[in-house]
This record gives sequence, C-alpha cells and structure tokens, in this order.
Amino acid sequence: MNRNRAETKPFQTLVFIDLETTGISPLQDRIIEIGLCEVEKGETVREWSSLINPQKTFSPFIENLTGITNAMVAEAPTFAAVAEELLELIAGKVLVAHNARFDYGFLKNEFYRMGIAFQEQVLCTVKLSRVLFPRESRHNLDTIIHRHGLSTGNRHRALGDARVIREFFGKLSTEFPAEILHRAVCRQLKPSGHAPPSDQTERLPLTPPGSG
Repeated sequence: MNRNRAETKPFQTLVFIDLETTGISPLQDRIIEIGLCEVEKGETVREWSSLINPQKTFSPFIENLTGITNAMVAEAPTFAAVAEELLELIAGKVLVAHNARFDYGFLKNEFYRMGIAFQEQVLCTVKLSRVLFPRESRHNLDTIIHRHGLSTGNRHRALGDARVIREFFGKLSTEFPAEILHRAVCRQLKPSGHAPPSDQTERLPLTPPGSG
C-alpha cells in the first residue's frame, strides 16, 4: 500500500452536518430539518436526523426544493425540543458542513434564541475543495457530486446531504497524501468567534445550503 495515500491521520471526532431551512436569513428564517453523521477514525459511528417545526410557514419553493412540506413539520418537534439532545451529539466535536457559515449561522442563532452561547470548531468543505482543487471554478455540492462520482442519496434532505459531505471527505483521503489533507484541514480548524448573531449574519453568503 502507498502509505502517502493511506487514510488521513485521525482528527477529533467529526460530525458531518446539514440543515434544511425556510430561507437564507438566520435571523428571519428557521431550521426545518437537521441531519448528521458522526465519524471517528474514518468510521461512521452514529447518524441522527429530525424534522423541525419552524413555527412559521414556508414557501412552495422550499417545499419543492426539499420535499419537506408545511404539513410534514406541523407535528415535528421545535428546535428547543431537540436542542439538548443535539448539543450532546455535537459538543466538543468538529462540525463539517458544505458552505459551513450558512449552517453554523443558523445553529448559532437558534441556540442564541434559547440563551445558549454556541461555539464549536467548524470545517467548510467548500473552502477545502477550493484549496485542494484550485483550478476548478465551481465547488457547489451538485458539482462536487458529479466531479467525484459521489452517491446522490436523498438530495436536499439533511441526512442525505450530510452523507454526501461525509463521502466527499472520505474520497479526499484517497485522492491526496495524508499530510496534505491533514494540513489543509488543520488550517481551517480555528475556534469560531463569539460575535453576536447580527455580526455572524453579515458574513453569511446569500445562497442556500449546498451552494458554493
């Protein structure tokens, strides 16, 4: 075996996470679904997902995009109802998301509404793709799925997209020497700031999850 292309050194526990939301503003919109895959030493050890009642209606566009309807979330738990369980799943772990500022901004604001100061390390696979594939002009999730031959799963559903992100990261560990991938990841792993939600929102891209 070529040791340079062996599986990358184990990082902290990684949680590949994706959200579906009612829109693009973490201050005005809300989460409607959360999905995550927890990975330790390259192995998936847990998957978790839940529809979330956003306590507001959302547009036919979002219904068509995600396949999640207002009727589906009407009986789902609110974010506050799953917050404690979610914190237990992600606290102290590296969150990996595609266009991570979007997902992190929504999580930060949902916890902020509950009086919880949420702060975890975040790894963005859009940024990682840009670093590792600088000649490519597009790094949105659909492009990455096509470029790397990834399983589409249940596209635009939270757990389905979290699995795709996890598969992409696994693919990178076979395409690059371990030390190069490790260096690219560690450059991003800086603690997220304590900026208030309004400041966090100003830095968010005005694009929906999965874009880049």
